[in-house]
Amino acid sequence: QVQLVESGGGLVQAGGSLRLSCAASGSIFSINAMGWYRQAPGKQRELVAAIFSGGSINYADSVKGRFTISRDNVKITVYLQMNSLKPEDTAVYYCNVKSSRYGQGPRIDYDYWGQGTQVTVSS
Repeated sequence: QVQLVESGGGLVQAGGSLRLSCAASGSIFSINAMGWYRQAPGKQRELVAAIFSGGSINYADSVKGRFTISRDNVKITVYLQMNSLKPEDTAVYYCNVKSSRYGQGPRIDYDYWGQGTQVTVSS
C-alpha cells in the first residue's frame, strides 16, 4: 500500500518560484531513484530531474540552472525547487519512485507514481 502524496503546485508569474514536495509512505523496499516527471498539454511525459541512491543527480537540459532536486531519506520525501519559472514549464508534475525487492528469488522492480500537481506559469 505504497502512496506518494504531492503538494506545492499552483499558479505563478514568469520568473517566480515554486517548491514541490512528494511524501512517500508504505513498504517501499530498496529505493533506486526518486524523481520528477512532467506532462504538458499535447506533449509526452518527460523526466525533469532524478536523484539516485548513490547520490548522483540528473536534470533535463531545459531546467538546468533553474531547478534543484533534493531528498530527505528519513522522511522518504523528495523535493523540487523551481526558480525562474517560464511559461513552457507549465505542466502537471508527477513524483516517481523506483525501487527493488531483493530476496532468494528473482529481483522484483516497482515503479510508484504520485497523483500529479498542476504548475501553471503565466507570461
